[in-house]
Amino acid sequence: MESKIRQAIEQICVALGVSDVVFAVEHPADLSHGDYATNIAMALSKRLDKNPRELAELFKNELASLLPEIDAIEIAGPGFINFRLKRDFFSQEVATIREADDAWGKNDSWKGKTVLVEYTSPNLFKPLHVGNLVGNIVGESLTRLLECAGATVKRLNYPSDIGLTVAKGVWGLRATGGDPRDIQALGEAYRYGNEAYETDEIKKAEMIAVNQALYAESDQELNQLRDWGIDTSKQRLLTICNSLGTKFDSFGTIFESDAAPKGIELVKQNIPRVFKESESAIVYEGEKVGLHTRVFINSNGLPTYEAKDLGNFAIKQERFPEWTHSIVVTGNEQTEYFKVIYAAIKEIFPEIVQHEKTLEHIPTGFLTLTTGKMSSRKGNVLSGEQMLEELEKEALGRIKDNIHADELDVPLATKVATAAIKYQILRHNTGSNIVFDKERALSFEGDSGPYLQYTHARIVSVLEKAREAGVDNITQIPAEPYMIEKILYRFEEVVREALAIRSPHVVATYLIEVAGAFNSFYATEKIADATDPHAPYKAAIADAVRVTLKNGLWVLGIKAPERM
Repeated sequence: MESKIRQAIEQICVALGVSDVVFAVEHPADLSHGDYATNIAMALSKRLDKNPRELAELFKNELASLLPEIDAIEIAGPGFINFRLKRDFFSQEVATIREADDAWGKNDSWKGKTVLVEYTSPNLFKPLHVGNLVGNIVGESLTRLLECAGATVKRLNYPSDIGLTVAKGVWGLRATGGDPRDIQALGEAYRYGNEAYETDEIKKAEMIAVNQALYAESDQELNQLRDWGIDTSKQRLLTICNSLGTKFDSFGTIFESDAAPKGIELVKQNIPRVFKESESAIVYEGEKVGLHTRVFINSNGLPTYEAKDLGNFAIKQERFPEWTHSIVVTGNEQTEYFKVIYAAIKEIFPEIVQHEKTLEHIPTGFLTLTTGKMSSRKGNVLSGEQMLEELEKEALGRIKDNIHADELDVPLATKVATAAIKYQILRHNTGSNIVFDKERALSFEGDSGPYLQYTHARIVSVLEKAREAGVDNITQIPAEPYMIEKILYRFEEVVREALAIRSPHVVATYLIEVAGAFNSFYATEKIADATDPHAPYKAAIADAVRVTLKNGLWVLGIKAPERM
């Protein structure tokens, strides 16, 4: 509907001889003012040298004939135009939602595009930091928004399995005698190695030598420790991704050890056209494009993250040559880094610009607990597995206390725990820092994932009772739409907006609004009452809410249980 109103306004603008007008079509904060509002009259008044209210009257008269779905058009304030939709519009939308079911909210705005989305790319050789969950959760939701828009999406990840971080862990394993097949021992080895690296110059030099030996594969003992540790880390990463509902594409995992030689080759092939030699290193002089200089091969001849990212990109090109958009989801501290990487890539691969392909970095914020910041370097880290285990344990108790379950339901507790952490991350604007509050996350009331799940399950239960009571066949529709109807139909707009600004928080916020409106509706209206002539339509509304919550939760990567 927003698109229809906008197109009608633009049609009138053309008739008035103006174009490229920037104006808003939005929902009033107070729905008593209408279902949509526009500021077009005020946006155009200076260009046409007309009073905004007079201009609003002109638009009002023209729009009435162009928009049959509109029941009334009103002018408010200095020249706002408010629209009230016809009652039939809302009842038709309820029917459309129920008929569309799983397809509700989807569109074809990205149809024909192939998008590579790289996310969940941690340093291996240590437990997955709870902060690393942010990239996975945001990245997975963004891929689902793209899929809702009709794109073909390839889920990729790029774990770091070689480099100084791994060298510190390997050195630490040898020093501590830790078991490389134990993820906690890997974490302790890394912590021990990093502390020594920062405080002891002799041990620091030893770790630099270990790093060089691992790249050269020249020491069998070091190679074996690395292989064992990497295998352990890979299995843990796979386990936690599966528990979060992420499955990467075939050939979608690219390791730094694969990217490194490719990156070195690309850098050397493009000297001096793209890269320059500087003090025994090879650099990209970003100042020439308004950025900053970065080292791609260091003075020891080893590739930096920069060179490996070039190799990573080249491997993506080889595996998925049909791509039109390439997106990387990582922390916001890498924003300036990726500007340089993308500038170098475009010089090396000019066809990216020629074919109008898009490179995009989507930054995520830091996650901290209410107890403060965490760091695997300092050892005060709560791993992703530990956090999910804690949440599942707590969720079991919450289920018993809040839902009065007869027996502990472990699978449901897992769904609730996952919803708790995912929602609390996704409710924030992408790029914002997050303070995770366990109590708030696990609440079955208010702004939380479990609250949305519980509302969905409640609707399933209510609809079962309505069927048992013989509530069916809509014969009467109330003269005025319910408030929940005025919110439901917006889901398609919400999905489009969330993708446009690359922020699933738009969906999360909307779902809370839907759940709150439904629960208010349910508190005052009888749905499973066969004596109420409006009950069948109320049940239809409840079913449309169920579909909307289910599909919205899917976008967030959250399960929608039917029993709670």
